[in-house]
Amino acid sequence: MLYLTRKVGESVIINNNIELTVVEVRGRSIKLGFTFPPEASVLRKELHDRIKAENIAAATGDASLVEDAIADAAPPAERA
Repeated sequence: MLYLTRKVGESVIINNNIELTVVEVRGRSIKLGFTFPPEASVLRKELHDRIKAENIAAATGDASLVEDAIADAAPPAERA
């Protein structure tokens, strides 16, 4: 994993066509802005993981994989 330090207004370029800019820092929260080509797909990781698991479950016919993926993708506060 790459760790970077950026200030508000500073950016990082990924693959020559994706720009990530720090828009705002407020306490422990950071607002990021992305500029990317229209064909790029952007999903929150937990949603991506859930879709991936549902696709695997549909391909294999194993519904228990979907339930496991939903539980794993839930934010820590919602797991119990």
